[in-house]
Amino acid sequence: MIYFDNAATGGKKPHSVKESVCAAVNSLAANPGRSGHKLSLALAENILSCRKLLAEFFDVPSFERVVFTKNCTEALNAAIFGLVNGIKDKIPHIVSTVMEHNSVLRPLFALERAGRITLTLTDLNEYGTVSAEDLAQNVQEDTAAVVFTLASNVTGAAIDAEKVCRLLPEKVIKICDGAQACGHIPVRLSEQGIDALAVAGHKGMHGIQGSGVLLFSERFDPSPLLYGGTGSESMNPDMPAFYPDRLEAGTLSYPAIISLAEGTLYLKRKMKDSANEIQRMTSELICGLKTIPGLSVYSAKNPFGIVSFSSDRMQSEFFAQELSDQFQIAVRGGLHCAPQMHRALGTENGGLVRVSISEFNTRREIALFLDAAQTIQRG
Repeated sequence: MIYFDNAATGGKKPHSVKESVCAAVNSLAANPGRSGHKLSLALAENILSCRKLLAEFFDVPSFERVVFTKNCTEALNAAIFGLVNGIKDKIPHIVSTVMEHNSVLRPLFALERAGRITLTLTDLNEYGTVSAEDLAQNVQEDTAAVVFTLASNVTGAAIDAEKVCRLLPEKVIKICDGAQACGHIPVRLSEQGIDALAVAGHKGMHGIQGSGVLLFSERFDPSPLLYGGTGSESMNPDMPAFYPDRLEAGTLSYPAIISLAEGTLYLKRKMKDSANEIQRMTSELICGLKTIPGLSVYSAKNPFGIVSFSSDRMQSEFFAQELSDQFQIAVRGGLHCAPQMHRALGTENGGLVRVSISEFNTRREIALFLDAAQTIQRG
């Protein structure tokens, strides 16, 4: 099967990632940091090395502020609820955007329904994205945080994080969803002014499913979302006051973390070249789709490998099913867990077909896809 669903999860992993996971599973499966024997300590040391690697890769001031989660959704929930739960004396205002995935929108809507925040969503501009200026204009005196995606999972449209952070007042916490951007473009917390970054390890970072990260600055101190064992301060009825233990309740997934470490090492060598190749293939795909009558393309050239389109013949789910059943091509149809973005684009009824490319795809696969799309569209 030709795999073009990499924005959902990376289909092909670097050899070093696969080898690391096999080694972790095939060896004795000790619990890192929960015992004093040599194997437990060795695994804990490997996890510490991964924290340090990610702190360097994402320009985080301290490896203690690298917290492992099971996915980007958990990381975003930890940041959003961790922020709001720590505010006791007022109802804070939060600014976000219509571009967001439900992993941002649903926590914010739940807090709004509970009367714990007020919320403003920033609309798309004429270019199909959200400008830093529009985000900044929605900030009020009581705004505690701005939460925004670095890249839309629907169209691949990006938001300029550095410009956003530069325009916002210093007191406002900047929380970024890096699910689609991390591993494709450089993201540097301290350099860009980001306070919290949620990472999906299983997409552009080349880790396996179950690998997620929350990274945050020294001025952001989220309250715990989960409570449980940490291997430290066991007599304390509350979670420890120090990070990462304060946010890491329960056993960590050692194979997932090790895969993320190997994926990050791969990216340190390959990210720039991979991004250039993905952009070239994305451009070819967009140009090809635009030549097929009845297809409307909603994406511009981007380094994230995301291209979405609609058909005037059928809904996106049916188009995706035809690609799978007839041509053995995997894409995604539907609303992509981003309802506000589809409303803004006017595609909430039929959804969009999303093709998402990785550096492991080829131009031949793109040519085969375009032939298949043309055949389906002709009926």
